[in-house]
Amino acid sequence: MTQATCAQALATAQTLGLERLDAQWLLLHALGKRSVERAWLLAHDTDELTDEVAQRFRDFSLRRARGEPLAYIVGSKAFFGLELRVDARVLVPRPDTETLVQWSLDLLLAPGKPRALEVLDLGTGSGAIALALAHSLQAAGRAARLVAVDASVDALDVARDNASRLCLTVELLQSRWLQQVTGRFHLIASNPPYIACTDPHLAALAHEPLEALAAGADGLDDLRQIIEQAGAHLLPDGWLLLEHGYNQAAQVRELLLQQGFSRVCSRQDLAGIERCSGGQWAR
Repeated sequence: MTQATCAQALATAQTLGLERLDAQWLLLHALGKRSVERAWLLAHDTDELTDEVAQRFRDFSLRRARGEPLAYIVGSKAFFGLELRVDARVLVPRPDTETLVQWSLDLLLAPGKPRALEVLDLGTGSGAIALALAHSLQAAGRAARLVAVDASVDALDVARDNASRLCLTVELLQSRWLQQVTGRFHLIASNPPYIACTDPHLAALAHEPLEALAAGADGLDDLRQIIEQAGAHLLPDGWLLLEHGYNQAAQVRELLLQQGFSRVCSRQDLAGIERCSGGQWAR
């Protein structure tokens, strides 16, 4: 029986509803190649696949067609220049969250900041925010203590693996938000759950951990809790930065103002959406 070629396998995957780029990445993964080697596929589109590779690629394609995130299938996701290992124990890091990281770095690397920085990442998941900050601060020659918190032991295991593999130092702590946190920080950053529990979009995210996505009837339960507790863990003039939903910026700014934060503002993501809001603690 004639073996399928690379081009034929990709065409078959697209009949399952896969986007061409997803199909290419999955075929490269099935072949044991890196996602950056897409040019190899173009140069070898008439190469025949072995039975083993063809079956592996079909299995991957069916998983993707059922809605499983690509990152779970290939086992990794690029975020802020780092390659993070991810699986169903954690959310897949989103490009939107890079807005939060960049804003954090703009504040932490601003003139006049202490040489030794204290930084807290709440709800770390795969460790994306904490590790991106640790890597960038290290590259800038800034001394920093990074503490990454998550309520999930499984998530902390993923973050620990990523930190070890990337040779980055991050302190990991199991805690429901700030309950077990001690000390004060120059900056607290968090990408908490912010989707309303009745939001129909949750159905499309069924493969990811629900507890890391939904937060009460209006999606603000965890944001409220963090804002209420953060002041006790911020140094004078420290900042709290929060990622939130596309339509929650005004509500989050109001919550920050009510709690006594100053210089409250929001920052847009690359799509022009107010994706993060924050304020400075001056008490």
